[in-house]
Amino acid sequence: MVTRMTADQHDPEMDRLRHRLRGFGIHMAVYVVAMIVLVPVNLMMLPETIWFPFPMVGWGCFLAIHVAYVMGLFDRSADGTGKG
Repeated sequence: MVTRMTADQHDPEMDRLRHRLRGFGIHMAVYVVAMIVLVPVNLMMLPETIWFPFPMVGWGCFLAIHVAYVMGLFDRSADGTGKG
């Protein structure tokens, strides 16, 4: 039997997912803005020394970990399904 939720009911799982997605969206937006600033700063100030890939890759690794968290890859459960 399929039950449908009404507008006044809250699904804690969906609230948790929305919260995670919102956090990732903010993280991604800050990353993009920072890279938009860092690349021109590097190329204008020190064009002979290219250093912008280091923060880009370093921060990108943490962004990838955040994606895995949002997807629920770090979730643990008693039955081993990875949910909850």
